Amino acid sequence: MAHTAAPSPSGVLRLLRQASARKAWTAIVYALPLCGCSFDLGSWGGDKEKLQQQADAKLTDNISARSVTDAQGYATRGQVLAKSGNNEEALAEFERALALDPYNVRALYGRGLIRQAGKEHQQAIDDFPAANGLSPQKAEPLLARANSYFALDKSKEAMADLDEAVQADPNSALAWSSRGAAYERSGDKANASASYGRALALRPKDEAARSGLARTGG
Repeated sequence: MAHTAAPSPSGVLRLLRQASARKAWTAIVYALPLCGCSFDLGSWGGDKEKLQQQADAKLTDNISARSVTDAQGYATRGQVLAKSGNNEEALAEFERALALDPYNVRALYGRGLIRQAGKEHQQAIDDFPAANGLSPQKAEPLLARANSYFALDKSKEAMADLDEAVQADPNSALAWSSRGAAYERSGDKANASASYGRALALRPKDEAARSGLARTGG
């Protein structure tokens, strides 16, 4: 019976370093978008304006203005519960909101984040683009979806979302830093360095971006 030769000590060390590097890049790319995604979507527009827009857009779906208002109430409660760590109760509130208004942006986004936290990545991926498509394009759903794509080893799709995220919000340091980590992981140091540089210009105290810029020769 043939035996495979054991790797030399230097070979073992190289393999350990490679494994460590892969683990590090996975942690960097996976953690950054999720850590930056908040359940609070208040910056997406005033509640009164959003309620009116939703009420006008949903008349053809027989969703009354009162239903939309109630849905917003459920979605807001869901956000508060999610922030305090009560994901199960928050999810129930988001589901109530979506039962009344299937197009409720906050509920879709909040449900997506909870599904992502529970490693239900395909379901989360389904929620995030729906949320993004119902409002002016923002970086948050794209960053969150990229996170789930990476978890499913769909790097191409994740990279496309990160490219789109920095276009949607060029002033998002998190988007640029996340993009830098992703390009660094792919071996594209030029794009990684440029992205880290943009992140630092926007947020000079971003240590992750500063470290990434040093690693990529910026």
